[in-house]
Amino acid sequence: MGRTFVSALVLSFFLGLTEFAAAQIWASRAPAGMGDVSFTGIGTGSTSGVVADIAGTTARSVPALAPPLSLPRMSPELALQTYEQRAARQAAELASYSATTVVRAELPESSQHGEFVLERLYTAPRTLAFKVVQFTGDAFVKNNVITRLLQSEVDHVQKDDPTLTAISTANYKFSYKATPMIQGRMMHVYQVKPRKKRVGLFKGRIYLDAYTGSLVYATGTLAKSPSFFIKKIDFVQEYADFGPFTFPVHMHTEANTRLIGRAIVDVDQRDYHPMALNLQSANRDSATP
Repeated sequence: MGRTFVSALVLSFFLGLTEFAAAQIWASRAPAGMGDVSFTGIGTGSTSGVVADIAGTTARSVPALAPPLSLPRMSPELALQTYEQRAARQAAELASYSATTVVRAELPESSQHGEFVLERLYTAPRTLAFKVVQFTGDAFVKNNVITRLLQSEVDHVQKDDPTLTAISTANYKFSYKATPMIQGRMMHVYQVKPRKKRVGLFKGRIYLDAYTGSLVYATGTLAKSPSFFIKKIDFVQEYADFGPFTFPVHMHTEANTRLIGRAIVDVDQRDYHPMALNLQSANRDSATP
């Protein structure tokens, strides 16, 4: 979570769908009387054409701000170098953060949908917890799509190596493409191709702020499907800066599956409150008698 990479939630969405598809296969073959499967949740108890032109998706989250006059425009090479330095610094310095997460999922073929509002708390390096605020919609979507997605994200944070899915020169080849002005913000655009066909990596484009090197967008298609049950996965993810740290603020994902047809997930994240390691240490020291 400390590194800036395609959100664990993106990969978790795919893995959650994989688990759901496998469960559906198991249920269809189970002996009589075993068709009702109880799925585990996230430990909170019970509660009452995706990659289009980026210019058409910018109105949602990313501020349309002109660059500060004091900052010179970076070359594409310097912006990419600055981005990687920022990502490494975030991995080293982020102690924790809290945020509000809103997950909306839709299964168009069955006309089912749901929305989950949650409080998210991350503590470096491997702790992620959710507290349910509210759910509305179909119970099927809650239990078999969104809850599985959230549990997969928790498992991903706890068990996986984030450096393997980081948007970095270790994992990708970068090719500079253009420097457009999008919603009043100048960005360097790079095509990215994974060096290895690994689950969690993607082929597509990233957009960096030409004045700060901050990651603003990542968009593309997963390089390798995590399961036979998922045919294709497209996504757009938006980022924003909160102090010295960069976090995802919106994700739109569409997957074509073999069992349930299309699955669409939108995730909005807001109200970030990050804490750096040095600030956490200072607070702890001041509280010591």
